[in-house]
This record gives sequence, structure tokens and C-alpha cells, in this order.
Amino acid sequence: MTDQKKPLRFGSVSRTNGTEGYEAYKKYHSAPFAGVNEMIKACNLQNYSIYYYDGLLFSYYEYTGDDYDADMAKMAADPTTQKWWAAVVPQMKPFADDGPWVDMEQIYHLD
Repeated sequence: MTDQKKPLRFGSVSRTNGTEGYEAYKKYHSAPFAGVNEMIKACNLQNYSIYYYDGLLFSYYEYTGDDYDADMAKMAADPTTQKWWAAVVPQMKPFADDGPWVDMEQIYHLD
């Protein structure tokens, strides 16, 4: 049996900025800017999903790298990612002032 590193799992919550925000957010994600998905993968994120329910956004992803902070800094420094965030974040109504997503506590997981 091999000793395979398990990914770190992240769940976050946000909400849309009304019906128009939801429609715009959904449209952007139906065809992300060229390079956005590639940067997500280059920063060691996988199984990235965003779900919607009644104004709420839930994101889930797994991190498989060795330095999460460095990979997130790499993503934040990417010009294409910055343009992407400038387009999609205004469609959101954050719960907190420190960013559009609030991390959630994992209380249960089953492999």
C-alpha cells in the first residue's frame, strides 16, 4: 500500500447580489475567461465546484499542493485572475468585509 497524501478540503459560502447578480455570475461561469481554469489547476486546486441555492453560493475544492499560501498568492498575482475577479466579485454580496467568500468549518467527511 502506498502512502498517498490526502488533499486538504475547503468549503466556502457567499451569496449573489440579487437576481441580476446571480444571472451574471452564472453566465460568467458558463464560459470562464481563457486561462482561469488553467491557473486554478496550476495552483493545485482540484474538484472545484460552485453550487447555488436561493441566493447562496457554496464552493468546494481540494488542495493537493505543499504550500497553500504561496499558491494562493500566485493566483492573486495573475493578471487574468485579477480581471476575472473584477468581473465576478461585483455579482456577489459577501457576508464579511475580508473577501467575497467565507470559509466554512468541515464537521463531517467520509472517504
